[in-house]
Amino acid sequence: MSDQIMPENQINIELGEDVADGVYSNLAIITHSHTEFVVDFVRLMPGVPKAKVKSRVILTPQHAKRLMKALKENIAKFESVNGVIQDMDIPGGIPIHLGGPTAQA
Repeated sequence: MSDQIMPENQINIELGEDVADGVYSNLAIITHSHTEFVVDFVRLMPGVPKAKVKSRVILTPQHAKRLMKALKENIAKFESVNGVIQDMDIPGGIPIHLGGPTAQA
């Protein structure tokens, strides 16, 4: 028998044009049950009191924990190159007015 090295398991991931542009979000709302985590990505616009969920991702608890670890690792790598990301503490929670001009008709 020869000592052949088998390539690692690989996954071929396709990124379609409809997803490649991404979706901008400046707020994430996370809810969970005993079987899943639901992450709603929301876009808040300055001066507009109504926000829209732009994307929803549903994860198992195990995948949610893997995502958390991956985000921690990637934030640490980013900060080691670019400096510490400043955390914005928002008094009262979610900002309704983001500092832009108030919308008028």
